[in-house]
Amino acid sequence: MATAKKTPAAPAKKAAVAAKPAAKKAAPAKTAAAKPAAAKKAAAPRKPNAAFMKELTPSASLAAVVGASPLPRTEVTKKVWDYIKKLNLQDAANRRMINADDKLKAVFGGKAQVSMFEMTKLISDHLK
Repeated sequence: MATAKKTPAAPAKKAAVAAKPAAKKAAPAKTAAAKPAAAKKAAAPRKPNAAFMKELTPSASLAAVVGASPLPRTEVTKKVWDYIKKLNLQDAANRRMINADDKLKAVFGGKAQVSMFEMTKLISDHLK
């Protein structure tokens, strides 16, 4: 009896598979109409935000990590991440957490561990 149940289901699967290609053929017609509009948006060059490109001077504690010269906010973040990766300061169990060494503790307000999202807020407090 178990084999009798399998045979009626097999033709139903074939009918469902046959119906799927018809649905797929209709979808490309919609996306083909949307592609020219998307191409127009992608053609315009994107201008960087002036607030991110403004050079800011790091505080003395942050300068120990990234250097004392004025840098844009994006470059400061990159240099801090380079420092973290060079010294392997990411927590092994939870990669979102940063374990601070002595230099970073001064930047993080004495905290031994901060999340990567909290890190950017703490760094911005040290930029003028």
